[in-house]
Amino acid sequence: MTRIQTTFLLGAFLIISCSRNAVTGRNQLKLLPESELQNMASGQYSEFLSKNKIVSSSTNRDAEMVRRVGQRITNSVVEYYSSIGKSQELNGYKWEYNLVEDKSVNAWCMPGGKIVVYTGLLPITQNEAALAIVMGHEVSHAIFQHGNERISQQLGAQAVGVGLQVALMNKPAETQNAFMLAYGVGAEAGVLLPFSRKHELEADRFGMRWAAIAGYNPQEAIPLWQRMEKAGNGVKPPEFLSTHPSEGRRIDQLQKYMDEALKYYKPMNH
Repeated sequence: MTRIQTTFLLGAFLIISCSRNAVTGRNQLKLLPESELQNMASGQYSEFLSKNKIVSSSTNRDAEMVRRVGQRITNSVVEYYSSIGKSQELNGYKWEYNLVEDKSVNAWCMPGGKIVVYTGLLPITQNEAALAIVMGHEVSHAIFQHGNERISQQLGAQAVGVGLQVALMNKPAETQNAFMLAYGVGAEAGVLLPFSRKHELEADRFGMRWAAIAGYNPQEAIPLWQRMEKAGNGVKPPEFLSTHPSEGRRIDQLQKYMDEALKYYKPMNH
């Protein structure tokens, strides 16, 4: 095959792999089948849980809160997708929520709805509504397939062109590491392979929406990120040195979309 033919086929492949997100309206380049990522996520999630200390939701109030908030957030996502006739976008999702004993300030959601919250996050969230904001944010990364975009870039077009399973057979350690980093698993993941600014702000915007639909006040996002900024002790690099938006810009964007989120907010009856 000539170089011109190869370039043409690769270009055609990239065009076919580009699609418009049903909720955000943004065009995305997703080179990996969601079903493959969900299958890999199921195995990686089980392996992660086997190597870390899971806090039992039957005996621990914080773990029960994580499970409760997770269910409410995901119910709101399912409800919204159904309301716009896009339920098929959530095919294959089997939601799981676990609190893991770890001092890292972190949470993540793999394809198919595999969620982990670290105990180190809870002193920052401080309350259920703020936790809902964070979990809504992480769920947004998963359902909008941000990780698919990231892992496609990390593995390269050649690897994803032959499929994830082939990549796993050829370079299992490299492929698994790229997968785990793509979904923010591990304390250093956000530093090594951060989400883009576009992904972060997208997840912020819709994370507030899912929280609001679930009955949590989206305005809790502002003091949450103020606490995040304070917890960073000023060691975070300036925004232009990082793909993450600075807390200041993040708060500006959250305020920009607050009225939109509040339209969905109906406080829970306690």
